[in-house]
Amino acid sequence: MAQQQVELTLESVTFHQTIDGVEELTLNTNAGGVPARLHPAPAAAPAVVWVGGSGGGLDGPAWGMYPRLAGQLAAQGIASLRLHYRRPNELENCVIDTLIGVEYLVQQRGYQSVALVGHSFGGAVVISAAALSNRVAAVVAMSSQTYGTDLVPQVSPRPLLLVHGEADEILPDACSRNIYVRAQEPKELRLYPECRHGLDECREQVDADVVAWLLKHLAADTGTL
Repeated sequence: MAQQQVELTLESVTFHQTIDGVEELTLNTNAGGVPARLHPAPAAAPAVVWVGGSGGGLDGPAWGMYPRLAGQLAAQGIASLRLHYRRPNELENCVIDTLIGVEYLVQQRGYQSVALVGHSFGGAVVISAAALSNRVAAVVAMSSQTYGTDLVPQVSPRPLLLVHGEADEILPDACSRNIYVRAQEPKELRLYPECRHGLDECREQVDADVVAWLLKHLAADTGTL
């Protein structure tokens, strides 16, 4: 039996509160709400969408990488939107949620170049979302699975960074190696010895590397930073 395809649209945004400069939001779609946290920046700035693994969540790996790095980037004039999926672990729905986040940043907040960052299952989400949207300027996939990454050649000519721990006990670094081989240039693979799936053991280096990479590529795309 063929599934009925329902187009997901962003209908409204509910603002809840602001805590320490971070806006708590719900992106309301015709198929449910997407919880989000916005670290704002000036209009026309670049932005980053951060998505989690199969369980979703707003904080990411490595003891809260996403709010930590979003704060660092906000200080550099780059906005961040952290998303929690409507239906975690459903690849197609999670890709659509990510694209809804991109639409919100560009159309309603006036941000321009948007990078995507995802961890584990979220690596496949951001690769697929980038392949489907010309609004995406750069992609970072950390500790990524291979399932759902068939579209990785279509990320090019946008830059792709793959990050993986060589001691990953859940998804071996062979996953990112495989994605790297199938991806087109520009692409980069960074492996971290003795670092496991959650990237806790190498979080300071990963933090520094991801922030520097995003600053470099979002600045190159906009020519403004």
